[in-house]
Amino acid sequence: MPDAESTHSDQLQSLKDEFRRHLETFYARLKLAPPYESVEKAIRTLTTLMHALPKDEQGRIISDPTLRWQQFRSAFDTSGLANKHHGIIAGLAHNRSALNLPAEYDHFLSLFISQEQT
Repeated sequence: MPDAESTHSDQLQSLKDEFRRHLETFYARLKLAPPYESVEKAIRTLTTLMHALPKDEQGRIISDPTLRWQQFRSAFDTSGLANKHHGIIAGLAHNRSALNLPAEYDHFLSLFISQEQT
């Protein structure tokens, strides 16, 4: 039987894997090559953000899709990934209905629209 620490570590790894899949989907559906070094930095940022939280909060995030997306968005922004391909993605985001992305990806797209408006 796995101990609580290894289970928690596995859950954090699953969270990182999920984030990576979402980033791959995001760039693939926008037909853009992902900025690989920045993607890796975003995943490291997610790890740092999660490790800074108490274990009970980490558990809530892992089990709640809404909280997970908030963390994904935060890591996407904090890591600087939202600055990559900025002009291209901002242009695409303005025609949201033409994008082949599920609504959850608006967490990422909103960063490009809000930066355009400032």
